[in-house]
Amino acid sequence: MGSRDPGGKRRRTLAATKLGKGAAWLSRTAGLGEGGIIGGRVAMALDRDVLSGLASGRTVVLVTGTNGKTTTTSMVTRALSAAGPVASNSTGANMPDGHVAALMARPEARYAVLEVDEMHLDIAAEQTKPAVILLLNLSRDQIDRVGEVRTVAARLRQVVVDSPQAVVVANADDPMVVFAAEPAQRVVWVSVGGGRWTGDATSCPKCGERIDVSVERWACACGLRRPEPAWAVRDQTVITDSGRELALQLNLPGQVNYGNAALAMAAVAQLGVVPEAALPRIREVSEVAGRYGDLVIGGRKVRLLLAKNPAGWHEMLQLVRASGRPVMLVVNAREADGFDLSWLWDVPFEQLAGLQVVVAGERAADMAVRLRYARVDVTMNPDPVEAVRMTPPGDLDVIANYTAFRMLRVKGEA
Repeated sequence: MGSRDPGGKRRRTLAATKLGKGAAWLSRTAGLGEGGIIGGRVAMALDRDVLSGLASGRTVVLVTGTNGKTTTTSMVTRALSAAGPVASNSTGANMPDGHVAALMARPEARYAVLEVDEMHLDIAAEQTKPAVILLLNLSRDQIDRVGEVRTVAARLRQVVVDSPQAVVVANADDPMVVFAAEPAQRVVWVSVGGGRWTGDATSCPKCGERIDVSVERWACACGLRRPEPAWAVRDQTVITDSGRELALQLNLPGQVNYGNAALAMAAVAQLGVVPEAALPRIREVSEVAGRYGDLVIGGRKVRLLLAKNPAGWHEMLQLVRASGRPVMLVVNAREADGFDLSWLWDVPFEQLAGLQVVVAGERAADMAVRLRYARVDVTMNPDPVEAVRMTPPGDLDVIANYTAFRMLRVKGEA
């Protein structure tokens, strides 16, 4: 009967949701985890259209890109809460089961803000019919799973074509994002300011020729060029689409988060939330699923930072360089990280010269070799807790990739 039986579809969605919530409760009760993912999977197994059913009647924002998804999703969620209750997967469960779990958890929420893995944006957009799609950046990440960057950009471009109802809010400084967002019926361009990674955008995603990305107004001979942004970040100030200048004054560190905040403000503005109402709520974000948070590991206070790919490492290295603290780098190479660590040679670890650096994790030796070639003096211990004890007294910055980050959060004490 399908779409000709909307009442039957609604009943299936309600039944799947009820049983999914039950599975989540059992998982939590048994101490197997928070239960959100298993709840989403059970609901999806019982009703393949459950995500569509749960999204029906809501105003949906989808957030995707290589880096900054979880942080920006949290910012958009906080800012949009000025307009009403918001359902969100802001802890980072960014595939369909996580989306279903997030919507099941807040059935009353008029709005939904969903972080989406780049390879699942097509499914999420088809099922939720978003009002806004937010495109942050695109760079190399887990090539064994995701593929080459231009292939991902082309895939996102098709999602934009297939979502004519959505306003696309996009990073004007990233050629890959501009290529993906270009065909949108309506696009709002945002310049995120300095500090951006350009290592994966030297060849044009449209024609394959070289782009000069060393200048702000990058352009290719084929016609792909940096669009004029409606919103922009200048130092620590956001310039809105009406020309107002607002001091960001964030509780999150780093230039990258000024750009994330500007993108978040531009996104919620499309839904009627004015910048002056959005910004105070964005300033409340001081930690995102453990990122930027302080923990105690091995009796020492550490600030925990996540980096998963060359672009992310570039941003975090700038942050720790500015702090001047001793640094610990922790690297694994499990399935969730990507098995290939050749990207270590593309990261500008030379920025760590002069700092006290210790390396740890399952692939500590690989990191140590790379740092030796960067002329950075290091000490090494594969055990992160023991490695912490090898660092000088005082506060410590720790940069870890995905599975190492999760492990440290378990070992640490808030």
